[in-house]
Amino acid sequence: MNWFKSICLIFLIGFSFNACSQSKKIISPKTYTVYKTQDLITIDGKADEAAWESTEWSSNFIDIAGVKIPEYQTIVKMLWDENHFYILAKIEDPHVWADIKQHDAIIYHNNNFEVFIDPDGDTHNYYELEINALNTVWDLFITKPYREFNSPVLNDWHITGLKSAVYVDGTLNNDSDVDKGWTLEIAIPWSVYKTSYYQDIVPRDKFWRVNFSRVNWNYDITNGKYSRKKDENEKYLPEYNWVWSSQGVINMHEPEKWGYVYFSSKEAKTDAFTIPDDEKIKWAMYELFRKQKAHHNKYKTWITSLIELQEAEIIINDEIITLVLENHKTGFNLTAISPFTKKELILTEDGKMTVN
Repeated sequence: MNWFKSICLIFLIGFSFNACSQSKKIISPKTYTVYKTQDLITIDGKADEAAWESTEWSSNFIDIAGVKIPEYQTIVKMLWDENHFYILAKIEDPHVWADIKQHDAIIYHNNNFEVFIDPDGDTHNYYELEINALNTVWDLFITKPYREFNSPVLNDWHITGLKSAVYVDGTLNNDSDVDKGWTLEIAIPWSVYKTSYYQDIVPRDKFWRVNFSRVNWNYDITNGKYSRKKDENEKYLPEYNWVWSSQGVINMHEPEKWGYVYFSSKEAKTDAFTIPDDEKIKWAMYELFRKQKAHHNKYKTWITSLIELQEAEIIINDEIITLVLENHKTGFNLTAISPFTKKELILTEDGKMTVN
């Protein structure tokens, strides 16, 4: 193995995307503090419990690339207890429709709501849940983001014990009226995120990387039946993707850009969460990782020196962070020692982040 001379790199805190498909707007991930509830939450789509009433809505969803304002509003609330992660989504839609009824079908071929969760924030082994207005579920486990080779997707993984319910403020699949929208209420058991039998996975006073997406299609109505709209060449028009925390690119499968959901054990709604500085180091490392991936996709080789990346230095809160790039037969390691926690951050060529 060869260790290359380390240099310092300047990085503006936040996201600045380099590939042509990325937004040039600097984007920081959203944050949300989830408070613990002692109330019994009945999953019926109505969300009329006092705990929901006293919980704040998120900010309105934004276009996935972060450059457009969606036509219809989407907002979420979250709660937790020792058994479940509760999610409430309010989805404005003047025409609520759905026709997919089979579990684990491709739900995003309907208008839907999607949940993405990466408990340890290493961008690997994360979870996706999609639900349409018929309350049809698609749940899957993703070993690596789709950008990686050999990244199996386990479509037969199920959220055992999942509870979900839809309430339609209007009439489902009825083109004769105008609806207000639909509300989706979800309870996900913590147990489905365990990696060992005795693991205590409940994230008390910890954060997870989470994002939410809403897929919305232009539609046609034929003989009273809704369907996705096609162009003059009989190809489906592209869908709209509206998300809680913008990705800066039309791709939900860049988990390093997801929002931060902090699970507070405090009862008072005063537990402010601040994104740790180590996370900001990771943002900078993933920026270089994406440059490496773009170079490898084009030239089939990895950049072997930080100097070749043509960056300046990483400065976070007046601290200079030194990066080391190590190349080996199958790829590279990018390493940094945090001046804030003294932890070692290691990012490998497949995008996995390890913290020692």
